[in-house]
Amino acid sequence: MPNPALQPYIEFREVSKAFGANVVLDRVSFNLMPGETVCILGRSGVGKSVSLQLLMGFLKADSGRVIVAGQDITDFSEEQMEAIRKKVTMVFQNGALFDSLTVGENVAFPLRETGQLSEEQIYQIVDGLLHMVGVQEMRDLLPSDLSTGMKRSVAIARALAARPDCILYDEPTTMVDPLMAQLLGDLIKRLKLQLNLTSIVVTHDMRLAQKLADRVVFLYEGKAIFFGTSAEMEKSAEPIVREFLDLDELKIEA
Repeated sequence: MPNPALQPYIEFREVSKAFGANVVLDRVSFNLMPGETVCILGRSGVGKSVSLQLLMGFLKADSGRVIVAGQDITDFSEEQMEAIRKKVTMVFQNGALFDSLTVGENVAFPLRETGQLSEEQIYQIVDGLLHMVGVQEMRDLLPSDLSTGMKRSVAIARALAARPDCILYDEPTTMVDPLMAQLLGDLIKRLKLQLNLTSIVVTHDMRLAQKLADRVVFLYEGKAIFFGTSAEMEKSAEPIVREFLDLDELKIEA
């Protein structure tokens, strides 16, 4: 039997996806080993978020194969995807919290869905998760009372409540102030180390990628023009990658 730890947890094999004449992904390949963090980089509209939606089964690839949790999910039905979504969960850009539930109730939601825990157990787990992401004092607030960054932290706590093997983060630091972006980056890194989580982080923030990524996928005009470590990316001679890195340095200096 092959050792599952040596098999990719997630793999794109020559994956293509178009919306009408707009080819968003063009034979893209990359993989993600268990416990690894891969960042998907690139400008807006290059298919970064579409990649996550293919992994969650919200969209279907036009061609190629999509492997998640070691299973080929390319042709999975919605029912089959439910089992995959217990292992792989997504933190959406907007947090996707329930507006009418408090922070604590939002995090408790996946725990109550299992029907296996007492209210006392749920309370303790929620408390631990809110503490872990640094928002325990916001337990009784509604999402509308929170900043964008705080909503993301709560969304991460809710994702963790489902005890996934893998978390997909969609632009976790976009539209938050630099300090909050740093805190969210530190949190994602800590969760990876503490829980040995496998994760994909979609971002256009080079500093976040440098902090988190074991490897980086760089998308440009539908193609993965680079796949390797951050250090290898720094040395890349690919003109588009160089331009991206140079622009990012200018932003940092500014």
